[in-house]
Amino acid sequence: MSASTWSIQLDDRQRLVKAAIEAKEFAYSRYSKFRVGAALLTTTGNVIKGANVENASYGGTICAERTAFVKAVSEGILSFTALAVVSDVAHPISPCGMCRQVIREFCAPNMPIFLVPADYEKRVTQGHADGGVKETSIGELLPDSFGPEDLDRPRG
Repeated sequence: MSASTWSIQLDDRQRLVKAAIEAKEFAYSRYSKFRVGAALLTTTGNVIKGANVENASYGGTICAERTAFVKAVSEGILSFTALAVVSDVAHPISPCGMCRQVIREFCAPNMPIFLVPADYEKRVTQGHADGGVKETSIGELLPDSFGPEDLDRPRG
């Protein structure tokens, strides 16, 4: 576990990882064939899933992380406890730059982000308790970032 993130209950972490894996199954990745699932844990304990949705114009593509945030925010949910992201790659994959900025908009710098390898379930059944999950935070992924509070700074 990263020293710069807060903790969540183990059952919440497992539920969140499972939801991200489930979300990945609904990815529309017709062009890249790179499926991604994400799951947000709200401060009320609800889980909101997102999958990447590609578009023939490429620029219209939305990542799984942003899909989850758009779903949440459009329903008035603005407070989150953790995020999990999974792809079909055996190595944990980190959110892209655009997703990092969206995460920064809505999450505390030390909120845990779980980067989940595709073979998470296999690793757990083989006795690897953490399943190969890399725990990080938006503060680590996007240091010295620009956020909403910067818009309130005095201009000179």
